[in-house]
Amino acid sequence: MTNASKPPIWFWVVTGFYLLWNGLGVNQYLIQVNNTEAFRSQYTEAQLQEMLNTPTWVMRAYAVAVMAGFLASILLMARRRFAYPIALTSLVAVIAQMSYLFFEVKPPSLIMPILVLVCSVGLVFFSKYSKSKNWIA
Repeated sequence: MTNASKPPIWFWVVTGFYLLWNGLGVNQYLIQVNNTEAFRSQYTEAQLQEMLNTPTWVMRAYAVAVMAGFLASILLMARRRFAYPIALTSLVAVIAQMSYLFFEVKPPSLIMPILVLVCSVGLVFFSKYSKSKNWIA
């Protein structure tokens, strides 16, 4: 770490939150891709068919979103400056994925998709802020 200043305690709390949040996203992605019994038991047959017929590009955007978000969180924990561009990559993938969700699927509840978008934007701003404060180098 070159010239990085010591971050405050709340930096670690926020970073820990994002690591947990994105870890849960990776877990949910892997459960969906592997089509496990745990995944199938959460949804009705109609919902399952809709999810299993999701276009490949949306699933790829989902993969990039969760993996890049998780990697950005790890990089924040390690106080590495590459957290910001990786978080930005995750946000672009989230926007691509959510565009399909909002315009094609129209989910019955918008709470989770909006929460995902807000957390992704938050990760980008937090990593940029951390970089500007020289907490990551």
